[in-house]
Amino acid sequence: MTESYVYTVVRTPFGRFSGALSGVRPDDLAAMAVNGILAKAPALDPGGIDDVVWGNANGAGEDNRNVGRMAVLLAGLPTSVPATTVNRLCGSSLDAVIIASRAVESGDADIVLTGGVESMTRAPWVLPKPDRAHPAGDVTAVSTTLGWRLVNERMPKEWTVSLGEANEQLADRFGIGRERQDAFAVRSHALADEAWAAGFYDDIVLPVVADRKGTMLERDEGIRAGSTVDKLAALKPSFRPDGAITAGNASPLSDGASAVLLGSEAARARIGSDPLARVAGRGVFALDPQAFGFAPVEAANRALKSAGITWSDVSAVELNEAFAVQALACVDAWEINPEIVNAKGGAIALGHPLGASGGRLIGTLAHRLKRSGERWGVAAICIGVGQALAVVLENVTGAGR
Repeated sequence: MTESYVYTVVRTPFGRFSGALSGVRPDDLAAMAVNGILAKAPALDPGGIDDVVWGNANGAGEDNRNVGRMAVLLAGLPTSVPATTVNRLCGSSLDAVIIASRAVESGDADIVLTGGVESMTRAPWVLPKPDRAHPAGDVTAVSTTLGWRLVNERMPKEWTVSLGEANEQLADRFGIGRERQDAFAVRSHALADEAWAAGFYDDIVLPVVADRKGTMLERDEGIRAGSTVDKLAALKPSFRPDGAITAGNASPLSDGASAVLLGSEAARARIGSDPLARVAGRGVFALDPQAFGFAPVEAANRALKSAGITWSDVSAVELNEAFAVQALACVDAWEINPEIVNAKGGAIALGHPLGASGGRLIGTLAHRLKRSGERWGVAAICIGVGQALAVVLENVTGAGR
């Protein structure tokens, strides 16, 4: 088997719900990310891309009918370039990276473009079809933005609690209080702001035209540089009257797209650049649906085992911050130095457009390793309905060899 490598990454800025990107269709956002990858690999003949694997969680509106294929067509790639869309909810674009890396390693493909997109702002309301013709009663439109919808009555009630209530249960289970969650959220905003100010994201984030007037969005819209624990303490709990989870210590609803180009060693000449990192290990795990926030613990442990390393070898971790409490629970369980986790900010500050977040994690991790010269990193993400994914990257840039 050959090895699979991350060659280049790009993402749009992540916009807040009903914010700067609210007027941009998700298929257009996805096409922007595809074109962003091609701009960073000008030597690559787009017709030489063997496959496109795209992540998307909702798929109920303008992102329907295989948004990966729509992105390829809208980006102007040859119609001969195939594409598929995968849905593992929040882990969709990380799943796309995993699927592509396996295709490269097995020899089924040399070059695979992956990515993901979500417009949580533009996710539609849906109506179930009636069981009989001409019903006389009212029906309720259901939002597809986030969480359970049109729940099967056979599902146990404890499985179908809201994402927030599930994480309140996690806070109870591990004794992680409000003040610690708020402090973690403040850290996320501060580190994101510092990373942007230092130019870390300049080579990763593609400025995009946000409206017909030509307004540009150049930076993630959700960062609050002046956030403090005292300010967050004033926010009301979102899910329980006496709960710990608020809008300040959970990731916001977001819009955005990300992309990651993977290939074999043999594809280096055709891509026209050296790779950033090798995909060294993969892990997937699942728990009861309401315990999804803790699932990254074992997913990452399995990815490390797959890579043949241990936590003592790891220098950088990108863990999606769906909620501060679940991120803290995972870091505690791994017993690692928390300073290596999300050192450039996390989803609480940057945003969490569901289908795009996995690609963001991989891109940030690869560039962190490149800049630090350290060798090993882990990207992990929790996924609604009890799942998680993780990937181990090995730095293969000059500094990391």
